[in-house]
Amino acid sequence: MCALFVSQAAFAQAAPDEWKFTAGLGVASSPLYPGSADTKVRALPVLSAGYGRYFVGGVPGAGIPAGVGAYLVQDQHWRLGVGLGGNIESPRKESDSPRLRGLGDIDRTALGAVFGSYADQWFELRAGVLGDIGGKHHGTRVSLDAELRYALTDRLMITGGPGLTWADGQYTQTFFGIDAAQSAASGLAVYTAKSGINSVRIGFGANYGLTPNWGIGARITASSLRGDAADSPITEKKSQNTVAVFVTYRF
Repeated sequence: MCALFVSQAAFAQAAPDEWKFTAGLGVASSPLYPGSADTKVRALPVLSAGYGRYFVGGVPGAGIPAGVGAYLVQDQHWRLGVGLGGNIESPRKESDSPRLRGLGDIDRTALGAVFGSYADQWFELRAGVLGDIGGKHHGTRVSLDAELRYALTDRLMITGGPGLTWADGQYTQTFFGIDAAQSAASGLAVYTAKSGINSVRIGFGANYGLTPNWGIGARITASSLRGDAADSPITEKKSQNTVAVFVTYRF
């Protein structure tokens, strides 16, 4: 979740021999698990560091909450990079809801990503490919996002724009499918989930610089499940929204 709070874009411009750090704290409300009608509210640390083209923290545009990576290309407009990391916690536990009884837990896994972006003064286009390299059947996802940016004042920046995620059959089956063994244990019908557009979303954010080092911000993302993810017997609610507020210190 740290990737929700801190963009690595600032680190991309760091001098080769200069360290950049961001630390802070955020509070986020998000679905309990993919497809859940319940939400969880938790405090989240914000920790990122960058040295030239290398960084530690959330992998931008790829959905890795915590990891390490490097920019292979970085100039005034274009960035292309790779990252390696994983989930901070299990994406879903059977104990999260009576609806999940008999389906088992979804374990954490190691994730690899390739990501890129094109940015100008008032907009940014981002794309990322995220794959399971830990062998836990999390499959592959591809994300595309477009974001408009506008500086209301010298200190206040607002952003907003749409996005979507495509997921392969392995990811969709793991998170939204029900195999024969799970069906027997849970009483739910067998459900085979296939690849396709997994979700669409629109996000809005605001960042305010209190001082050259201190900042506060907020982010709201309204997401809706699509395709076999939306039609799954596991899914209680197609709408999957996230709200976060945070304070950061850069040094």
